Amino acid sequence: MTLKNTQKNIESTKQLSSQMAWVVGVAFTFFIALLGYVLSIVPGFSLIGQLACAIIIAVAYRQIFGYPEKIRQGIHFSSKRLLRVAIILYGLKLNINLVLSDGLGLLLLDAGVIVFAIFTMLGLAKLCKADKNISLLLGVGTGVCGAAAIAAVAPIVKSNEEDTAISVGIIALMGTVFAITYTILWPVLPIDAIQYGIWSGTSLHEVAHVALAGAPAGENGLAIALLSKLGRVFLLVPLCFIFIAIMKRKNKDNKSSDASIEFPWFLIGFIVCSFLGTYVFGQYIPMSENVMEGISTSTTWLLTASMVGLGLNVSLKDLRARALRPLVAMTITSVLLSIIVYIIL
Repeated sequence: MTLKNTQKNIESTKQLSSQMAWVVGVAFTFFIALLGYVLSIVPGFSLIGQLACAIIIAVAYRQIFGYPEKIRQGIHFSSKRLLRVAIILYGLKLNINLVLSDGLGLLLLDAGVIVFAIFTMLGLAKLCKADKNISLLLGVGTGVCGAAAIAAVAPIVKSNEEDTAISVGIIALMGTVFAITYTILWPVLPIDAIQYGIWSGTSLHEVAHVALAGAPAGENGLAIALLSKLGRVFLLVPLCFIFIAIMKRKNKDNKSSDASIEFPWFLIGFIVCSFLGTYVFGQYIPMSENVMEGISTSTTWLLTASMVGLGLNVSLKDLRARALRPLVAMTITSVLLSIIVYIIL
């Protein structure tokens, strides 16, 4: 009996230790997310935002102190589960009615932007021998909606956490550079506020980047910019299902590979939240601006904590070896995209 009790105590201690590691790991990602928020308030760093600042801190921590193995379980939870929750809540920001009623023409342009970004990135990656997986994620992020799109597609194409973190970091950095460039160019461009808004919404990377660039054009310019961007967010779901079909066919042709593809159930949650935000909370049970702002803030924090988990997996040695060429390819793609959309307008 004594031996059995001892074994039970040992197992109980191990379970408690595992639970504590999980709690501490999750708390650790939120702590670095908090540091990222504080850093994003500092002049200069405010231009790249909380998400990018948190990733920078996470990557720096990994290089200086190494990966915190003892709390891996909690960090892994943040980078996987919290990421999916953030994407689901992100659906509340998508007004389906607005996209379908006022943005059908823009939706076609958005679809063209996504196709161009992905295929141009893959073409340039092949040309300059860049990492194909990172280039694909950057193509999706450039074409759709930055970090959220990368996070949604990454598990479907079986991207590892390091590639995902590298891609998110690059998209945050370059998106900020382009958004600031747009605001500088706006006063000297021979286009009106509406045209400028469409240009910003259909060619910039993150929703935050579109908001940053569109604000100087006034309320109408910003509204049309966000509408253009919402169309690209709307197309994220069908794009993910296209990737699922491609991966299943690829695995079927290659019998030696793992044919199992995890269905992205979080996309169903994204769709449900989009319908709830549009038809339930938007029409029958209106939510106050404070509540919506709270949900938006929570989504940002969840996404930031999950990106910290990804950032902790980044090795700068691999970053230097594998990210430079995709960065060059993405810069070329983004410049071409901006020029082409501007000419179309």
